[in-house]
Amino acid sequence: MLPFFNKEKTSTRELKRYYKIVKQINELETTYSSMSDEELSNMTPKFKERLSNGEDLVNIIPDAFAVVREASKRILNMRHFDVQLIGGLVLTEGNISEMATGEGKTLVASLPSYVRALEGKGVHVITVNDYLAKRDYELIGQIHRFLGLTVGLNVPMMEPSKKKRAYNADITYGVGTEFGFDYLRDNMVRSMEDKVQRPYHFAIIDEVDSVLIDEAKTPLIIAGKMSSNEDLHRIAARLAKRFVRDEDYELDDETKATSLTEQGIEKVEAAFGVDNLYDLDHQLLYHYVIQAVRAHVMFERDVDYIVKDDKIQLVDMFTGRILEGRSLSDGLHQAIEAKEGVTITEENKAQAQVTIQNYFRMYPNLSGMTGTAKTQEKEFIDVYGMRVIQIPTNRPKIRVDQPDIIFETKEAKYEYVAKEAKQRHEKGQPVLIGTTSILQSEVVAQYLDKYELNYQLLNAKTVEQEVELISQAGQKGRITVATNMAGRGTDIVLGEGVAELGGLYVIGTEKHESRRVDNQLRGRSGRQGDPGESRFILSIEDDMFRRFAKEDTEKFMKKMVVDPETKRITNKEVTELIDRTQRIVEGAHFSLREYNLKLDDVINEQRRIIYSLRDNILKADNLMEHLQKMLFETIDFAVRDNAPEEADPIEWDFDNIERTLNTLYLTPIQLNRDVPKINNIFDEVEPGYLELKQYIESFKENERVMKVIPMVMLRFIDVMWVKHLEQMAHLKEGIGLRRYQQEDPMRIYQREGLELFGKNYQELRRSIVEELVAFMKTLQNDNQEEQ
Repeated sequence: MLPFFNKEKTSTRELKRYYKIVKQINELETTYSSMSDEELSNMTPKFKERLSNGEDLVNIIPDAFAVVREASKRILNMRHFDVQLIGGLVLTEGNISEMATGEGKTLVASLPSYVRALEGKGVHVITVNDYLAKRDYELIGQIHRFLGLTVGLNVPMMEPSKKKRAYNADITYGVGTEFGFDYLRDNMVRSMEDKVQRPYHFAIIDEVDSVLIDEAKTPLIIAGKMSSNEDLHRIAARLAKRFVRDEDYELDDETKATSLTEQGIEKVEAAFGVDNLYDLDHQLLYHYVIQAVRAHVMFERDVDYIVKDDKIQLVDMFTGRILEGRSLSDGLHQAIEAKEGVTITEENKAQAQVTIQNYFRMYPNLSGMTGTAKTQEKEFIDVYGMRVIQIPTNRPKIRVDQPDIIFETKEAKYEYVAKEAKQRHEKGQPVLIGTTSILQSEVVAQYLDKYELNYQLLNAKTVEQEVELISQAGQKGRITVATNMAGRGTDIVLGEGVAELGGLYVIGTEKHESRRVDNQLRGRSGRQGDPGESRFILSIEDDMFRRFAKEDTEKFMKKMVVDPETKRITNKEVTELIDRTQRIVEGAHFSLREYNLKLDDVINEQRRIIYSLRDNILKADNLMEHLQKMLFETIDFAVRDNAPEEADPIEWDFDNIERTLNTLYLTPIQLNRDVPKINNIFDEVEPGYLELKQYIESFKENERVMKVIPMVMLRFIDVMWVKHLEQMAHLKEGIGLRRYQQEDPMRIYQREGLELFGKNYQELRRSIVEELVAFMKTLQNDNQEEQ
């Protein structure tokens, strides 16, 4: 965080401070505009030198911003507005610039990325898709290359050597998930040279709310394939189809959490002929059944996924795009395949995973841009320590946001949407109709067909034309139907004569689960001071009311006043219902993200231990010391675990101590059971430990042994980690069943997760020591035989 940053200041006072710096930048304009290209680009090494001499970055900012602005004028013929300079200052300090659509966020990012790149530690510019990453790399990258900085592009399917070059550049553009996957892959490599990333320094996230909030529900998982039990999936799917809600299973509409009832459990036990489904032996069976139920009740065809070419293709609920190559893990994808009767693929077994939140919290400096973040500011502060600063628009906003119109039925709503589109279309005004899913966009299309209107239907099935179609949505007479987030980051420029017709008219057909997304849809119209209009046309039957405000809606319907002809609701209180429901939804989603983050925090601590152990081994520093430490801890644990001081010595398991140690020791040991004191046991096991310690030490000059040590250690660590992730997933699945214990499920998960990790970590150390000691003994025997 920069030294002049104060979290307590209000935006108004802050804006005054920013305007002072902008004044300094503007005063420098003539100085830099009189320089030659060479003199201008030579400012970069001068800034770097000042920093290396200990000068504070704060002092360099006004000059650096003025240099970038001048370079941009020359290279792109684009001059930063004053408000764009303010946006850049907010980002440089590690906060969020909230800037309206069409205010040129892409150009804003050129300023902080240049300034923070001068520190020589790398800057990551994160966008929401590959198209935008390539566009910004090519466009904004020209400014940075002109000023002597290197620019890299990080996209999926690149060769590791190219990725490494991209990460070593001063500024690297790419998609957030790819940076996260690279982090996971870097912690699966077999040598330090194979790592592609360097330590994190500073990141700018475009559409920061989409990346850090909307996508934060789903963790990033690298999975290995393993065969699944096809018959079991098919039987579980048939069983789930017959299940009745509230009789056989319970579903929480808000969180989508699903659990079996006592009756449901009895049905499963009868179907599979088992006595107790909760028995550890039947954990896998329970897992298959609960995934089948989830596939049936949580996932809807053409909303959450589409079926194409005998495959299930997932849909991004926020953008409506197909998630290419992505599949659900833990057998859930296969459960959906069984439900739809398509070919069942191999299961994904998590080998590494991290949540978006925990990945981005590793950056010491994080900043972001979006048109809509203020409603979520508390979450940005709590989770990421970033404040939201609202940046004034360059030109006053003149878009008119009309009040919502609400109907009694969905049919009446869509009928009105189609009529409204027809009326505007007849006078040539372009219309953009926003929907919340592919299914809904196709329903809207049917109503438009009824009025024989020409329209562009833009959803995940036509992803190739997405950017082009969105950019054309402002042309005269155009009607575009799109999922709310389609073509995010693409400007809609008004066609000739459209401004005179009132600009782009945006219709929202359903309130989103977040006010932010509603505001993004509205923001498609009225960019850069253009005229425009927006309106939401809703119905009381919309999903949001059904899922999150069932009781409130039923209460409201008793006093609802409806126009008999149009079915339009005329009570004023309906807007209160909408606002309250949206706040409930946002709260529910926030709680869910918070819960998932707490769950991942448990694994996060364990991940840090495992990954730093891997790194130490890869660096090959003191491998012998690591092995000796593992040996000591293995013996110490073998004694303390089987002879706990708090237990009665009668219960001590001397046999197990002997068994464990005799698989390692060179000279077998037999413990004296007559003097049951812990210190006596340690005295007895010490000579064998010292003999073995010396024996291991004697191999430190042996090249073969020193080569095998890291290979064995890494192999066992990776196997243990995959097994541990699977056990943690099953533990997470089971804690919901234990609500009746009157204990907080989170506490159970934390406690048992820690116990599980401790047990697996002890086993890991013992296995490594056993394997390596056995290898040394074999090697010694082979050498003796040869002699």
